[in-house]
Amino acid sequence: MTVSGNTPAAGIGVIGGSGFYELLDDAEEVRIDTPYGPPSDALMLGTVEGRRVAFLPRHGRDHRIPPHKINYRANLWAMRSVGVRQILAPCAVGSLRRELGPGTIVVPDQLVDRTSGRMQTFYDEGAVHVSFADPYCEHGREALLKAAAAAGIEAVDGGTMVVVEGPRFSTRAESRWFAAAGWSLVNMTGHPEAVLARELALGYAAVALVTDLDAGIDATESVAQEEVFKVFAENTQRLRRVVLDAIGMLPESDDSPSARALDGMTLPIDLP
Repeated sequence: MTVSGNTPAAGIGVIGGSGFYELLDDAEEVRIDTPYGPPSDALMLGTVEGRRVAFLPRHGRDHRIPPHKINYRANLWAMRSVGVRQILAPCAVGSLRRELGPGTIVVPDQLVDRTSGRMQTFYDEGAVHVSFADPYCEHGREALLKAAAAAGIEAVDGGTMVVVEGPRFSTRAESRWFAAAGWSLVNMTGHPEAVLARELALGYAAVALVTDLDAGIDATESVAQEEVFKVFAENTQRLRRVVLDAIGMLPESDDSPSARALDGMTLPIDLP
């Protein structure tokens, strides 16, 4: 399929992480070329709750791309190029608070960047400064929380997600440091995904599934990839339900601060 003309192919995007690749049934595959190289995979376009949705597997469908190698700029550019204006971003996280145990769903409201070396802006030229005080779209967060409540699924409203470079997990000392700072969750992909969405005036809201207590929180255990994947697989259907139901609860036209982030500025790339 070639996306062309002024008719958006999809207004809502979902960027999924581990174990979340089969979101849409009977979807149409769309390959997008971007100025920043290829996105993680082809976009899958389909309809959910009467809304056109584009889904992109963050790590690729075969989970081949590690967090620090994801082409985040290409992913976000591809989403906006097919008409996406709002993004829901399910992800796996470690917990920095004992009360947020494995299986807990959290809709964070703040983000801390502890990555290094990632391309995190479209503005390679010119002195342009985009507001990022509140990194997650209020409309997206509200839709996710309403969807969880309607489905009888408990979701924690708010929390700070610290994003680390990966692919290694944190040391115990790092975990204790993050927890002492008051942060709630640790993740490897939430940045620069969120800020790049903001630079394209896209609403972006993360919904996080806790897969483990981070190393410094549980003094006798450490994080293991197999356990992370196991917990995520056991809870994928709950997370899928929240995301799918939230799609129908997003406003048809978005007038959130995220959508107005570039008012008075020029988009960094030539898109409709």
